[in-house]
Amino acid sequence: MTIPTQAARRVFPPFRLTNLLRSTFEPRTGQKICILIDLPDASHIKDFTFLKNPELTIQRNAVKFFFEPLRDGTLAELGLGGGEMYAYKITGGSNLDLPDEAYTPEGRTVSLEKDVYPHYDIILCISTYSATAPLTAFAKQFGFRGATLHGVNQTILRTGLAVSYDDVSIDAEKMRLGMTNADWVEIDFLFNGKNHTLRLELGGQEAQKSHGLCRGDEPDVANLPAGEIYYVPTGASGEFPMRYEDGTIGLMHVAGGRIQKAELLSGDPSVVEAHNQKLVSDPVTGELGELGFGTQILPVSGRDIQDEKIRGTIHVATGRSDHLGGSLTPDKFAEHLNATHDDILFAPHKTPEILVTQARMHRHGETVVLIENFEPSAYINSLLA
Repeated sequence: MTIPTQAARRVFPPFRLTNLLRSTFEPRTGQKICILIDLPDASHIKDFTFLKNPELTIQRNAVKFFFEPLRDGTLAELGLGGGEMYAYKITGGSNLDLPDEAYTPEGRTVSLEKDVYPHYDIILCISTYSATAPLTAFAKQFGFRGATLHGVNQTILRTGLAVSYDDVSIDAEKMRLGMTNADWVEIDFLFNGKNHTLRLELGGQEAQKSHGLCRGDEPDVANLPAGEIYYVPTGASGEFPMRYEDGTIGLMHVAGGRIQKAELLSGDPSVVEAHNQKLVSDPVTGELGELGFGTQILPVSGRDIQDEKIRGTIHVATGRSDHLGGSLTPDKFAEHLNATHDDILFAPHKTPEILVTQARMHRHGETVVLIENFEPSAYINSLLA
């Protein structure tokens, strides 16, 4: 049975914010919670003017499924305080540093670092672009816990955010134990009849998990929906095809842990040329800072935040890695706006032209297959049995 078939048959409970907060945070009575959103013009949170813009679906979902439920009963049910919402200006890129200036629905200007971060125990960031890296850094600085939920849509609400994260955590740990201390992973790609292989060195490191639990008193930020096993590679070499946003396909030539050059395979040459110019002017933008594997049985949502958590998918990421335990911090980029963390997801719906024919892992002197043709291997399925 394929994962898409299993996902279609899976029955999810209705989404309830109370359940999600209990599952992820186990909040204690008296703790304070707030919501952050991003807007093209942050001042448009005044009187919720932004709700008149039908294009701002993520922010509308933040109000309907998070802010209003908090005020209409969830705060009282969990014994929490707060419930405020703040808006900051859209950053324009994944995991770019957040601006300090924010606005309230009453029209007041506030400082996130002075008026928000120090005064809440739990912060939910429901945004256009992922804020996991900068919010994780602020959590460590100010001592709060949080969750980033960028790109929230109806499918994610009905499925990825409706699950029990205790169950997600159990499966993630089973898979993590079967993949930790790996020496390397090799991924074989097929594009237009030609094979390409990317090798990622892992150095026997402990595999990490994104499992949706952010409990206790330690400052931490969960990335929701959760459900993946990941590493920060110690090196990388080889080549892999990558699909750009416009559908152009380039071949990434990798050496020394970084994409050194992109080669046009199909599509618009100017897209690849622009990428190469960026790699020359700011070389760390090509650094491969993550290797991740999905652990959950979920439907495709059209948003990478959920779709990279689907079992059988694989993703690598370029750029910033400090929030994952890596060493690439924003100050090491030549341009501030380049200091992003960008996931490159390989999945049938996302990269139909590119097939992952096999991903294999070497550890403890043995090589085992993890994925074949976007299907989890018998080894992976045995870990989760």
